[in-house]
Amino acid sequence: MAGVAVVTGCGSERGIGYGTALRLGADGFDLALLDVDGDAAARAAGAIAAESGAETLAVGCDVGAAGDVSAAIDTVNQRFGRVDALVNNAGITAPTSFDEIAEEEWDRIFAVNVKGMFLVTRAVVPIMRARRYGRIANVSSVSGKRGGGIFGGVHYSAAKAAVLGFTKALARETAGDGITCNAVAPGLIDTDIIAGKVDDARREELVAGVPVGRLGRPSDVAAAIAYLCSADAEYVTGEEIDVNGGSHID
Repeated sequence: MAGVAVVTGCGSERGIGYGTALRLGADGFDLALLDVDGDAAARAAGAIAAESGAETLAVGCDVGAAGDVSAAIDTVNQRFGRVDALVNNAGITAPTSFDEIAEEEWDRIFAVNVKGMFLVTRAVVPIMRARRYGRIANVSSVSGKRGGGIFGGVHYSAAKAAVLGFTKALARETAGDGITCNAVAPGLIDTDIIAGKVDDARREELVAGVPVGRLGRPSDVAAAIAYLCSADAEYVTGEEIDVNGGSHID
């Protein structure tokens, strides 16, 4: 069984969202791709459809805006009539030190990373409950577990820790409805964030801190998410999977 998957934040070809959508498409899911950049979502949908054979739908959506989310999920439901899996991947970060974080920046980090996850999940859960089946996978971060990171400040760590708390609480509430809710916590993944901000010397320093000897790939995270979105994961809920090459072990 595959079905229909909603993936947020998948406009970048080097991103976790894009890689996850590509993997889910290959696994047999049809896909609704949500991104704040509607044109980028459309390009991703076309490329993923061509490579995986999945039926795809692109929807421009600011996940932090309730009206956008409601309209987007209505569009998805009208097109497919079901949602079997939801991947809350949309997120933003900023390497701002604590003393320099403005209230507006704090609010924006939480609006996308936490409120966005809440709004999309709130819109999707009733669709899943109606069929008594659903898989929810939320993308957290190693920064939300160990506190601090390479590219995010305290607001990012706090937001990604909130993702884990949300995941565990929702798992308890929805388990009786046939819905599982889990999280992945990626470490250093070779996305545009790293490619655009790290020179070769710094990259070598980062790799030196990863026991497996390389940065992660979006496909590494996608593989974990694909499992959590599968029928095989029906007895796994409220859990978090670390995908970090051993850079943080707990």
